[in-house]
Amino acid sequence: MTATPETVAAAVRPDRKSPERHGVMGGASFELRPYLPAELIGGSIPYIAGKEDEGVWNAAAQSCGTERVHYCYTVDEGRCWYLATPSASLASNPDSWCPLASALPGNSEYWDRQTVYIYEHEGTAGALRWDQETGRLQIFLGVSRTILPRIQSMEANFVTINPEAAKPVPWRNRSLNRERLARLLVKSLFFAGLAIVAFSLLVWVGAYTLANSLTPKLDQAREVTVKATDALLTDAANALQSNTDRHLARVVELLDMTSSFGGVLTRYEVKADDKVEWTALIPSAVQPGQIQAVAIGMEDGRVKVKGTN
Repeated sequence: MTATPETVAAAVRPDRKSPERHGVMGGASFELRPYLPAELIGGSIPYIAGKEDEGVWNAAAQSCGTERVHYCYTVDEGRCWYLATPSASLASNPDSWCPLASALPGNSEYWDRQTVYIYEHEGTAGALRWDQETGRLQIFLGVSRTILPRIQSMEANFVTINPEAAKPVPWRNRSLNRERLARLLVKSLFFAGLAIVAFSLLVWVGAYTLANSLTPKLDQAREVTVKATDALLTDAANALQSNTDRHLARVVELLDMTSSFGGVLTRYEVKADDKVEWTALIPSAVQPGQIQAVAIGMEDGRVKVKGTN
């Protein structure tokens, strides 16, 4: 079919209700506005179950030269078909969607791969088509007066996308998701730490209260201990005094006994086990047995004796 200005402004599918035009991000609802980015790429990658989001992001990041990209995709016939744009291109239009995304396979404006899908807004036009020889997805962007004649020269069917009737396709952004998860993780760690501190304080208060309630009453035991100690000290003092008196009396007795024989007491020693050992010098005419001692030698012409009682 040869394109004419009338066919370029061709109709969209009838009998279709206007879809919801709201999106949700981070728990907040907002209205999506149609917007055609100045930089837009399209393509496809093989479909791998569970890896499609990461695969599209990798392909879009390589094509755009930055990891901060917005992208959307659909899965059809074993491939992921996607559109992507650098996030900087949406700096002035964060809450927007690209009407050309509704022409991806499986979306509301898609008919077939022989059709060229056109969107025009405020002097700017974009077109999405599949190359019939290679099957590759192609994107055309430019000023309406430049891009439309080029599109009209193609031998194809045309569908002009009406953003009011098409179902919005929100952009995806992996960086925003990572930042959101990071904030959620930090918040979770903060509240977990707060809970641990609160629990520790409760345990400490409980332990302190329990320790105070279980403290034994030591006043009576202390009084008994003091009395026992005093009694023990008194007994020791009495015993010491008794031993001293006994040993003094024994020393006096030995002095009197040795001096009566013309001898002299030279040593009186009390051992650790309260045993007594003494030595004296007596004349040779005196027998050691008379004073319950034994001779241990001679000293200064007298006999040296030792006693143990």
